[in-house]
Amino acid sequence: MIRVLIVDDHAVVRAGLAQLLATADDIEVVGTAADGQTALEVAGELHPDVILMDLSMPRLDGVAATRRIVAELADVHVLVLTSFSDQKKIVDAIHAGAEGYLLKNAEPDQILAGIRAVARGGLPLDPMVARALLTARRLPAAVQLTDRERDVLLLVRDGMPNKLIARRLGITERTVKAHLGSVFQRLGVTDRTQAALWAAEHLADDET
Repeated sequence: MIRVLIVDDHAVVRAGLAQLLATADDIEVVGTAADGQTALEVAGELHPDVILMDLSMPRLDGVAATRRIVAELADVHVLVLTSFSDQKKIVDAIHAGAEGYLLKNAEPDQILAGIRAVARGGLPLDPMVARALLTARRLPAAVQLTDRERDVLLLVRDGMPNKLIARRLGITERTVKAHLGSVFQRLGVTDRTQAALWAAEHLADDET
């Protein structure tokens, strides 16, 4: 079961999300919070797998709450679910440690899929969000990668964690990490999200 904490300052949104998540056999709502400070406290007590995090909230906003939760609870994944699609909010949330960013106008199935993706190490991003991040980062287009680096990067783009990448390619997890370190250096990026966004823009599956 994927244990989820819902964080939103609107009671009707919390109730609606809880009702939606209750329809999934593999997802369990373990708690709710109406602001970022409460989310931090509840997350520390419950250690959920995924936190659905709104951004605009009283006491402590979603970006600050995400930053503190990620710093203090390494195994907790934060998936932003908000109505904000402006570039600054998106970039701030991702830099704070959010591993996915969906908009509240997403279809119910997209929200469920996003939770599952984040729980297994994926990077669910609304298409509008992905475009905004690409624009903000201005990632390089002309980069020379080895065949194996390209293989690894394509699987990162597809949301696979290192362990599954190693199994898929028949290499060790240590080797995957080494390839990723090289890829990050070549691309001039610092994390998987940036690398995955570059791959989504510049690599085609048939390049492998």
